[in-house]
Amino acid sequence: MPFDLSLYLVTDAALCDAYGLEKTVEAAVRGGVTIVQLRDKHASDEQMIAQAKRLKTVLAGTGVPLIINDRLQVALESQADGLHVGQSDAAVEEARRVLGEQAIIGLSINTLAQLQAAPMALLDYVGIGPVFATVSKQDHAQPIGFGGLALLVKACPLPSVAIGGLKADHAISVQRAGANGLAVISAICGQADPFQAARAFQTAVAS
Repeated sequence: MPFDLSLYLVTDAALCDAYGLEKTVEAAVRGGVTIVQLRDKHASDEQMIAQAKRLKTVLAGTGVPLIINDRLQVALESQADGLHVGQSDAAVEEARRVLGEQAIIGLSINTLAQLQAAPMALLDYVGIGPVFATVSKQDHAQPIGFGGLALLVKACPLPSVAIGGLKADHAISVQRAGANGLAVISAICGQADPFQAARAFQTAVAS
């Protein structure tokens, strides 16, 4: 499935709670989000499958893919468009075998060594970061800054998306570093108006 990494929304159940997960995603996509990752470290597989199926309905007809964070079985049973795994999550090889050639599979990268060890032939993109420290993920790796981002992007043969503490006013710096887009959590989830929050990224790039 074709995909666009320009503005990659990673959901957070707690941050989306007040506005509602489906409403947040629907508004954010109208505002310019191009790809959505369902991430919920506390939900059961069954709960995540139900969430994913609801989001698939929300995204129907938009051309925006739904990626599942970490849970291979959830991605399979919900018929999501792909899976994103971390260095300690489900193996890329297993994800590709189970989900097939059409699935969008991404891997989190923090260092050059991780990049060099990654099975690039089985991946569609990499997530590079964190650029900055972020409260959205307490156990994140050492922040790499825009310098580290640029270094890893230059060494990466695949499309890449920057992640980690990014806001709309960082969009140009991410673009200059060479990444294909940026991934955000709190900059959209939990905002009073997810539509305007997403639109702010588009405005920042356009200006």
